[in-house]
Amino acid sequence: MDSPSDSYEQTELPYQVRVEKFEGPLDLLLHLIKKNEINIYDIPIALIAQQYLEYIEAMKDLNLNVAGDFLVMAATLLQIKSKMLLPADEAALDEEDGPDPREELVRRLLEYKTYKEAATRLDGQEKMWREIFSREQAPTEPVETDETLLENVTLFDLVDALQGILDRNPGKKLIEIMPDNLTVRERMNVILELLEGKDSVSFVDLFEQTSHRLVVIVTFLAMLELIRLRVARVFQAEAFGPILVSRAFSLVPDPAELDDVDVEWRGT
Repeated sequence: MDSPSDSYEQTELPYQVRVEKFEGPLDLLLHLIKKNEINIYDIPIALIAQQYLEYIEAMKDLNLNVAGDFLVMAATLLQIKSKMLLPADEAALDEEDGPDPREELVRRLLEYKTYKEAATRLDGQEKMWREIFSREQAPTEPVETDETLLENVTLFDLVDALQGILDRNPGKKLIEIMPDNLTVRERMNVILELLEGKDSVSFVDLFEQTSHRLVVIVTFLAMLELIRLRVARVFQAEAFGPILVSRAFSLVPDPAELDDVDVEWRGT
């Protein structure tokens, strides 16, 4: 996956979204395994390590704050890759000292996948019981938790979708109109206006009104903030269907949280 920074002039972006609020390194590995249709028991480490590092670079270019756990996993993948690239005779000697170097990683992935699926089932049951036995006189929409904000769409699905938008918009237009002052909060308001009175809108539609790549990226960060604040949610209505965005029925976010995203972005 090409880095977004290859196609637009580098600009220092003062605002960051913390990736660990949404996904972790094991989620990224599971995403890559699913995307490449790989057998989890026979992971091609060279391919996965390369794509993993490309995702980390892409997230940094999108100004997503990559946590240390992601870098630790990157080092682990490179270590496994180096062991598997040993010459046959050296690899045979190494195998005498321990099992397949991928074994521990596969165990962790399977264990994490099991717990994640169990948590999703429990969350679904909790929502069902809350709706059935709620003490409220009027039915209310359940408040979403951090673990279910993205529902069946992961952060890395969104990064893939955004990369597709950036690839289709290489920024080669002769005239590009860029606001003098661009803020994450302003883009959050734009997204909420687009969602007003609608069941949902396509993820791609959020970026139709702009051709400037920096605006696209700020809009993406604004959407992540709306998800974090439980004001918006993303989902797919069907398997492999388009990613949709809708309003989430939740409490109004704390103004103090909004203050954290009131950062000016200045165009190049």
